[in-house]
Amino acid sequence: MSLTLYSHPLASYCHKVLIALYEAGTDFDPVLVDLADPGDHARFLDLWPVGKMPVLRDDARDAVIPEATIIVEYLDLHYPGPQPMLPADPDLCLEARLWDRFFDLHVQDPMQRIVFDRFRPEDQKDRIGVAEAEQRLQVAYGMLETRLSGRRWCVGDTFGLADCAAAPALFFAGMIVPFGEDRTALADYFERLLARPSFRRVLAEAQPYFEYFPFYDRMPERFRTLSGD
Repeated sequence: MSLTLYSHPLASYCHKVLIALYEAGTDFDPVLVDLADPGDHARFLDLWPVGKMPVLRDDARDAVIPEATIIVEYLDLHYPGPQPMLPADPDLCLEARLWDRFFDLHVQDPMQRIVFDRFRPEDQKDRIGVAEAEQRLQVAYGMLETRLSGRRWCVGDTFGLADCAAAPALFFAGMIVPFGEDRTALADYFERLLARPSFRRVLAEAQPYFEYFPFYDRMPERFRTLSGD
């Protein structure tokens, strides 16, 4: 098979690419990378010395493609599915890229800062940094509430790149810092993402690893038993 995706089922940026692959129905070989295994880690660094997942290897084009957003765009260009991940209209395309970056920089990033802090020893906790990250999420949620009001998807009329970014970002962030009862447009949007078969499949595949998520105690029961059907 031409395409090989190096990823981990609990990594949210990997979820973003998997959603795009499942949306398009693109065949690929998944390779689980265990960074805690020295041999596995060394082999992955040979492929991409930066050491960040996901990474796509395309044997047919002799290409190694890192970074989730770039992988989704690469797949859209060379292995397109029935529905493009990026709009054909140039202005909408810029909008899609903007909101993709928004979810990565203003939802994923603060969420991950809070998650990584949970792993630190008690005397090395960054309480100020965590409080700042929580505030950043609240600001992002407020902006998304405005953005999503009256919209089905984040950009345009169809599911696309920005929604691939939104699904895993909101899934994990919402457990750590809830959206709030007054953000109904954001909550409804998240439910539409959760109903998407591609995202449900990703979450179903990740379920055996959920117990390793440091905020597993906050995970709603429905996520622990979610079916990929």
